[in-house]
Amino acid sequence: MSTDPAAAPADEDAPAPQAAAPEDAPPPEHGPEETRGEVGHGETPAPSGEEGEGTAPAPSEAEAELAAQRELRRRIEERKAGREAPVEAGGKLQGVAADLLAAVKAVEGGAAPTAFIPETAPAAPRRPAPEPVRPAPAPVAPAAPTGPSDRAVDEVAAALADGSAPAALAPAVAEALGDGAAEVLREDPWQLLHARGVRPEQADGFARALLGTEARPDDARRGRAVTGWLLEQAALAGHTALEADALRAALGQRAVPDPEATLREAVAGGDVLVFQDPLDTGSATAQAPAAGPGADEAEEPAETPVRVLIGLERYALAEESLADGLAGLVNTPPAAGPGPEEWQGAGGEGRGSAAELIRAAAGHGLVLHSGGEAARAEPAALLTAAAALGLRAWGAAHGPDSRARLAAALTGAEGGAATVAGLLSGAEGPGRDAEGSLALDLLVVLDAPQLDVESAAMLVEALPDGARLVLSGDPGLLGSAGPGRVFGDLLAARPCPAVVSRTPDPGPVGELVSGVGAGELTAVDAPGHEVAIVPVRDPAEAVHRTVQLVMESVPRAFQVAPEQTLVVTPGHGGAAGTRVLNAALKEKCNPGPGRFAGFDPGDRVAYSPAPGRTELGQVLGAEQEGLRLRCAGGEVLVARDRVAATLRHGWAVTAHQAATLRAPAAVVVVPGDAGPALTRDWVYTAFARAERHLSVVQGVGPALAAAVADRPAKPRTTRLPLLLRPQLPTRSTT
Repeated sequence: MSTDPAAAPADEDAPAPQAAAPEDAPPPEHGPEETRGEVGHGETPAPSGEEGEGTAPAPSEAEAELAAQRELRRRIEERKAGREAPVEAGGKLQGVAADLLAAVKAVEGGAAPTAFIPETAPAAPRRPAPEPVRPAPAPVAPAAPTGPSDRAVDEVAAALADGSAPAALAPAVAEALGDGAAEVLREDPWQLLHARGVRPEQADGFARALLGTEARPDDARRGRAVTGWLLEQAALAGHTALEADALRAALGQRAVPDPEATLREAVAGGDVLVFQDPLDTGSATAQAPAAGPGADEAEEPAETPVRVLIGLERYALAEESLADGLAGLVNTPPAAGPGPEEWQGAGGEGRGSAAELIRAAAGHGLVLHSGGEAARAEPAALLTAAAALGLRAWGAAHGPDSRARLAAALTGAEGGAATVAGLLSGAEGPGRDAEGSLALDLLVVLDAPQLDVESAAMLVEALPDGARLVLSGDPGLLGSAGPGRVFGDLLAARPCPAVVSRTPDPGPVGELVSGVGAGELTAVDAPGHEVAIVPVRDPAEAVHRTVQLVMESVPRAFQVAPEQTLVVTPGHGGAAGTRVLNAALKEKCNPGPGRFAGFDPGDRVAYSPAPGRTELGQVLGAEQEGLRLRCAGGEVLVARDRVAATLRHGWAVTAHQAATLRAPAAVVVVPGDAGPALTRDWVYTAFARAERHLSVVQGVGPALAAAVADRPAKPRTTRLPLLLRPQLPTRSTT
């Protein structure tokens, strides 16, 4: 296994059985259990964190973004601790969940933990959540890289060598474990699982090399580490927590002998938090009113089934902070500004979806807006109207490509368009006011389905009091690469006005995509061959026909150059995954020896500066410091030791990587082995990438239509709707 940090990414499909994966190995591509060709959420190569050496005089965009995330996360934690009536983590729990958390107090008092997780949990009333508190956030200043020191990395590398693990893991382990990482690793080898890309079997091999016969499956250290790893893998699949039964079963599959005792230990050690949520969330049991004077005191409230959830504190804090912030937006009217007549005159007097959106934003702090690509003109119209009224209005999109499309739609707006990452890091947008909040009155976030719970919480935290927030997006698309289902949860909970666009996407491609969203894969009338189905018999033919379409058929019929065609396939591995397709397309589009870690000037690349973010770019050339790219946001210099972790060839990408991209032509490859992994939202996302022409290289036969009809989006376990409910008015909204 290569330890060269400039080497090509390791094959995720073949992890070493007894050694930790190298730092440049991306995370599992398909959630907790990777399957070749399966559609998943963790598809982008994962950066290993900020670099300690600092190859540039100023922090990079990714470093600034991560620094802003750490600062905002710290503010979230301080905000939780600073409430008038602070609640200890899990203090709201009763019944079974409270018994679980009693283990923590037992350990603090010197006793053995006594909590347990029964197979069924009785109901218990929940106390009302406190009123949201939204203090002014502290200013966020760009920070220099704060990665591990050279000495810390060297010490970790020595510890890894003692356990026969690749030295390339050292920076990631030092970053994940912090000060004293080497000592921590020697005392508890399974802490290696905190480094991204490492799997339990690899950590087990490392532990055996260090501890010998003392490394046993029933070691409590192993159980706690595997518990945290499973919850992190669940986060990659979109969950902010897991049901206790599901987590117990997963621990058993990972050869943990006593899953129940392991969860007890994890709760006692503070590694995880436990929550108790009513299963019937529409009932009144979450906040049962006190009995009246005439009630029978001996009568106990009726029991309601509950679910016991286990989660990591990081995501629990973010989800609770997000719920508080959203409730504050709903319960607090927007700051004084233009009156109803002025909003009407600015475009709110009509009957279309854009006018409806303008009217909703005029009087509410939080508004939801849903629609396809053509409907993006409506939030652009809102931004233009708000700017004309003198409001500081900004739009934020998920990536540079989406930001550019928004900017092109804005007319006369004094604000502008930014990316969500750029807005949070301070690299883009209006900057911060004297109190540290974003200097704006209206923020419209496009691509809202791509918001994970942490990014959403940071955005809401950064809004000034009285600001308006509009979340806009296409609910049919694949969800965020990170944990949470923010946009979907809000659409289901309807805590605020929700405007559904009546602007359909045009043409045969738009008609086909609309049908997929409704669960039907039907033939459409395409007189100009806007949609073409190309049947293939095997993956080899799928690769051949894809190259033929990109290089010959599409350019000849539609005058679309190969670099303007986007190829989308279900996964990185497999006989027709991105690796194979990119190798075949490079040979035709830009043949070369791969002089710099497999790349040549002119190569098309997919650049992932942070997990969940992918930009397409082109290699300009290699320099002493690294590889220079041209991306939609401008030129980027990727440091030498970051190339393997953040770059792939980009002629072919996954649907998750392409979720906010659009191209004049798209070729969607559906090889025969992809059938079981296909879902409706995957097909919808892949097909919707095409503006003028869509070719579908079809190798799964009827399984494609079956996936559209019978397999909606994979469910995600989240707590946002339940956290919001007690903080919202009881009235229903429309």
